[in-house]
Amino acid sequence: MKSKILLSFDIEEFEMPREYGDPIPFDLQIKVSWEGTTRILDLLAKHNVKATFYTTANFATHAKDIVKRIVDEGHELASHGYVHDHFEVPHLKMSKDVLEELGGVTVRGYRMARMAPVPEAEIFNAGYIYNSSINPTFLPGRYNKLNEPRTYFKREGVWQLPASVTPLVRFPLFWISFHNLALSLYCRLADRVLKKDGYLNVYFHPWEFMDIGPKKKYNFPFYVTKNTDKRMIERFDKFISWGKSKGYEFCRTWDFVEKIK
Repeated sequence: MKSKILLSFDIEEFEMPREYGDPIPFDLQIKVSWEGTTRILDLLAKHNVKATFYTTANFATHAKDIVKRIVDEGHELASHGYVHDHFEVPHLKMSKDVLEELGGVTVRGYRMARMAPVPEAEIFNAGYIYNSSINPTFLPGRYNKLNEPRTYFKREGVWQLPASVTPLVRFPLFWISFHNLALSLYCRLADRVLKKDGYLNVYFHPWEFMDIGPKKKYNFPFYVTKNTDKRMIERFDKFISWGKSKGYEFCRTWDFVEKIK
């Protein structure tokens, strides 16, 4: 069986500038995410590969055409919560219901905003089959998940799909690594994970494909803005081409979960 690359995108209202002191208006939050998601969908269509879009209900209700395009082009619609800036347990079911109504599809997967902890029993009770909210690595001030399994497992009746990290040292291969490593090095590390685990689970955001720098624009640090906008489009285009040239298969997360079940 071919090793799988699980591309996923966290589609949310772009409120991250507020973390850095920029009071970005809501209409601009939606505009940035709308345009960035459009660029992502164009890239995926160019290469005829499918992905999973973890989407907040808040964004979805303000970008119904984007939700329609995600579904119409054969991608998976999953939940990223109701809003991105805070969480309440009822949001689990509420977001699922909103996305299913807008998309006309069954929503099976969930990812918590900022990969924060979320009660697994509540995810199960809300009707989800899998959760991809664990980054099993250590990053000061963000993640301390070295005690979690590195690859997929089941907990409280819910399949867990941690973000991919390298064997042994658990170097994370999420979006920050993709921006800041040489692309050739990132691909070598991804190749190591794919050969060891049989799959690669990586996630990105639409605003990475937009002009979010220099620092004076949103006050973001350099490691957030490096290789964004057109450079990100070019790098991602090359990454997909690399994966296809190696014979790896790009697939939706739910398709992968169905096989491991």
